[in-house]
Amino acid sequence: MMKKSAMAFLCTAMLLTGASGSSRTPNGDDKIIGRWDMTVIDAGGEPYPSWFEVTRDGGGQLKGRFVGRTGSQRPIKSVEYSGGHLKFMLPPQYERRKTDLEFEATLKGKHLEGTMTSAEGKPLKWTAVRAPKLDRKSARWGKPITLFDGRDLSAWKVRDQSKAATWRVVDGVMQNSPRGADIITNQQFKDFKLHLEYKMVEKSNSGVYLRGRYEVQIQDDFGKEPESHRNGGIYGFVTPTSNPVKKPGEWQSLDITLIGRLVTVVLNETTIIDKIEIPGITGGALDCNEREPGPIMLQGDHEQIYYRNIVITPAK
Repeated sequence: MMKKSAMAFLCTAMLLTGASGSSRTPNGDDKIIGRWDMTVIDAGGEPYPSWFEVTRDGGGQLKGRFVGRTGSQRPIKSVEYSGGHLKFMLPPQYERRKTDLEFEATLKGKHLEGTMTSAEGKPLKWTAVRAPKLDRKSARWGKPITLFDGRDLSAWKVRDQSKAATWRVVDGVMQNSPRGADIITNQQFKDFKLHLEYKMVEKSNSGVYLRGRYEVQIQDDFGKEPESHRNGGIYGFVTPTSNPVKKPGEWQSLDITLIGRLVTVVLNETTIIDKIEIPGITGGALDCNEREPGPIMLQGDHEQIYYRNIVITPAK
């Protein structure tokens, strides 16, 4: 759902869905059970984020799921954990790769240090720390902040500066050039209420990244059944209860409240997600530093999208 990011602490991880003999020793497994924010160093020396979660099935066997640099969360093929050593296999995400990705790591105190095999067959280093619970259920709201007032983009910066010209203001509307770049607020936020209005073209695809980590999908899905990868969903994680999306060419409203990990999404004045937990980062996230505040990011690397009336109300 997005492309690579460039931030010094991000996370690419892996998960586990499978079984091993070691999964029958619960005391040992408890050290690996849970959610992990991960940072992978790519072949060019740049870090990128990912995420994984390790759980047990009804029979006590280890299983899990994984979010990589791009795309959606997916299950792990097999997992082994014994004596502080983790190993798992991840099926390929795209058809062009035929072999599984291999991950190994050692638990050192409260973090993991490991290696993985890239899609090109190169060894890459990675680290992971436990994801925070972010257990906050209410907030006191501060004053609204206008992020886009129809005049300029002074509150924003383009993710890829070589494509800075792909975002502009035309007749009071913020719009991108197709296949351009993402745009990010200069300010960062923790808990907030966000209001924006958007308009799509046919086959449009964009997204609103909360704290730069969790994508609310925007897509031309008029008349389709709700699904986590479709309009209004938390990409790959949370499916909306309904799909009140309008046809391309019509203005639509989106109101999002994020408190800790709990998200509420109101699309065109209809609540489609109501205080549901976001487990972890989605593909294309800026980083995996989930304890920290983060910006609002609008995806602009697909088809043309239009935004207006963007206002955020941060928690005190």
